[in-house]
Amino acid sequence: MALIVGTQAIAFEGVVKPETVAGGDVYSPFVGRSYPDQVLFGDLHFHTEISFDAGLIGTSLNIHDAFRIARGEKIISNTGQPVQLIRPLDFLAITEHAEMLGLATAMRTSDPRLLQDEWGRKTHALFNSGQEGRMAAFADIIDIGTVQGRDPTAGLDLDGDIWLDIVETVEQYNDPGSFTALTGFEWTFTPQGDNLHRVVIFGDDADKTSQTRPFTFFEGADPELLWNYLAGYEEKTGGQVIAVPHNANMSNGLMFAPTKFDGSPMDADYAAKRIRWEPMHEMTQIKGDEETHPMLSPDDEFADFETWDVANLSGTAAKTPEMLRYEYARSALKVGLEIEREIGVNPFKFGFYGTTDTHTAIPTTREDNYFGKYQHTEPSANRHNMDVIPAEDPALRIVTAQESAAGLTAVWARENTRDEVFGAITRKEAYATTGSRIRVRVFGGWGFEKDDLHAADFVANGYTGGVPMGGTLKASPDGGAPRFLIRALRDPDGANLDRIQIIKGWLDADGESHERVYDVAVSGDRKIDEDGRAREAVGSTVDIPSATYANSIGAPALSGYWQDPEFDAAEDAFYYVRVIEIPTPRWTTYDAAFYGVPLPDSVPPTVQDRAYTSPIWYTGTE
Repeated sequence: MALIVGTQAIAFEGVVKPETVAGGDVYSPFVGRSYPDQVLFGDLHFHTEISFDAGLIGTSLNIHDAFRIARGEKIISNTGQPVQLIRPLDFLAITEHAEMLGLATAMRTSDPRLLQDEWGRKTHALFNSGQEGRMAAFADIIDIGTVQGRDPTAGLDLDGDIWLDIVETVEQYNDPGSFTALTGFEWTFTPQGDNLHRVVIFGDDADKTSQTRPFTFFEGADPELLWNYLAGYEEKTGGQVIAVPHNANMSNGLMFAPTKFDGSPMDADYAAKRIRWEPMHEMTQIKGDEETHPMLSPDDEFADFETWDVANLSGTAAKTPEMLRYEYARSALKVGLEIEREIGVNPFKFGFYGTTDTHTAIPTTREDNYFGKYQHTEPSANRHNMDVIPAEDPALRIVTAQESAAGLTAVWARENTRDEVFGAITRKEAYATTGSRIRVRVFGGWGFEKDDLHAADFVANGYTGGVPMGGTLKASPDGGAPRFLIRALRDPDGANLDRIQIIKGWLDADGESHERVYDVAVSGDRKIDEDGRAREAVGSTVDIPSATYANSIGAPALSGYWQDPEFDAAEDAFYYVRVIEIPTPRWTTYDAAFYGVPLPDSVPPTVQDRAYTSPIWYTGTE
């Protein structure tokens, strides 16, 4: 539908204005109102013992365990430790690896189909010879499956009914109104060790998802072939499905390259397919944060956050500076503007969300409750220096201390149902956090005033006067600059807020892209200078030896009104909000205090967790 603002119609699908009836307006202002007014938090990238790189190296927790802890129960971890979330999640997607689905189960159960194969017998024996043999078997599987690109289980039919079992279990835990369970899988394409993985998420019930099977990169080693699979699924079932890239930071410049996968020039058809099937990007997770890099954003003092920037996913090829532009979300948004100028379609007009990418079936994201990525990196006194990305060159090695405590996805929805959660994701009314449950809302429009920030019905005013995160502003009706209303609230069990920022990217008349960071609201008595920045740090209350902090600085809530001071109606642009917390102890610091071990020197002792909203775009063309 379209909301009329003055003489301008702003398109926003799914919003219903309050009703009128014959004879006049109804008394209740909420009759017929249908604005997304609930924020829901969940995880959309998640592995259990079914995935080969989880079940083969110690993960024993299954899908039932995953849903139990996600819904708030205490469970016993893979290493026998009790674990519980501080609050339940609102939604969870199960996204096992499509490749070698069933191998971990076959190995554990000594499946006859595996043992009749020569490679299967050899690997099974190695797997059951002890921890050293298990890791050797896993290394061989990784080499064959991801480096050589061969399916070692081809023809063995090990997956059997596992997909249908997953679909049935997800359906069992879906509880409309209370908890949303989603079906998905991971397409695990890693050409020459460069990460091009996508998580595939279905918006449908079992009647549709049971009609397909996960698509492996063995069947199609090109993202465009994955998109063809998605199109075929929708055509066959009438369902809904998307793919979401992640860990562009380990793609060595491939993920957001301005070309097709084969290196040929990107055309409008290809660009349209990409944004049609990949409307979101996984901004942050265990394997690093992907907002930006200090070399790309030298004027951004918050750019170097949980950065993994030494090599590709396999640790076999060093990263070079020219790769970085095509690995981070902010620079990819700028590249998208450049491509759109050339071919008329923006392939990178995506929104943001965050996940865990856990391989333990445990979706912990808080710094003080981090249960690792794998079974052997669950809490222990000696977990900081284990290999995550082993490499012959020590400079390319990544160790467990460098893992992030992971991320979360937040969506704005009307209710907690599958349709609503998936709908919020596809319209990009979603955002990423680096683990905490910060609440943030932004609206952009042409007619907002500063007093609108304090409107009694902030949400209704935002929708009727503008667009939310994920929306697009067309040409201004009066030639003015876009205006933004932002509200942010800290995690009720977390740290106070340091500041709210708007990050702007734009394309000038010469086709050159630019970026700038603006502080919109800051805590305390700090001032925002005329250049739009508050350079004074918020300070820190962290006591490193005890791994404690106090909320005696910062603010529990911040809000801001901002109008672009350098707007040019001829320049296409994007705007997203970044909300930053005050410093808190990093998970490695909590470990050091709990176990009485030295702090690792590979990471800082404190962290400023944050939220990133999906962008609002401006385009001067109709």
